[in-house]
Amino acid sequence: MIKRFYNYYVSNDKELVKKFRNVLGFTPANLNLYKIAFSHKSMNNRAVVKGINNERLEYLGDSVLSTVVAEYLFRKYPIENEGFLTKMRSKIVKRNTLNRVADQMGLDILLSHFIDARVSSSMKGNALEALIGAIYVERGYVATKNYIIKHILIKYLDMDSLESTEDNHKSKLLEHCQKNGSDVEFKLVSRYKVDKRDRFKVAVHINGRELGVAEDFNKKAAEQKASSIAIKSIVK
Repeated sequence: MIKRFYNYYVSNDKELVKKFRNVLGFTPANLNLYKIAFSHKSMNNRAVVKGINNERLEYLGDSVLSTVVAEYLFRKYPIENEGFLTKMRSKIVKRNTLNRVADQMGLDILLSHFIDARVSSSMKGNALEALIGAIYVERGYVATKNYIIKHILIKYLDMDSLESTEDNHKSKLLEHCQKNGSDVEFKLVSRYKVDKRDRFKVAVHINGRELGVAEDFNKKAAEQKASSIAIKSIVK
């Protein structure tokens, strides 16, 4: 409590702390931990500690989020089978969902404080996972679980809408091709740098024909986009 009071009213970073509180809904005690959570690898030269970025916290937050979502769904849907629960968890923790939630939370406001370059959607989603990792390190599992449920799952996600949404285009494409005896191949067309970040261009081939090409900062996301394009050309 004393540390949070000091950070908010006395510290040299008090204006930044106010931004944290406005966006996150609480005042951090371990301020450096949260600074790291919003430090992207592209700005290591401006990092809190040289060479340190949010990737480790992102890794931790990803695992904690997956566990919390699994437990939440298990309790929310007591009679649904494992397949349903797995699909729902995948829809919640997938990159596009996290990017959108992070944008609605206003995490770009905090990222902009540390990053000179354009804040991309994937940076926001990564920062959300790193934020969850930071909360876990500072406050433990129970407090982190409560934050995720109250400030993310309930506030920004419509479970009824997610139930009826089928957005795993790659899975849908693979099922269709398997049913019809078609060969599917995903090819990495190119990989290059944009704002010091890897960008992937992927093509999907059905029976040797290129039916979809797309790109994204995440290879799996590029495959999903390419699959969506391919599906439209073969599924009537």
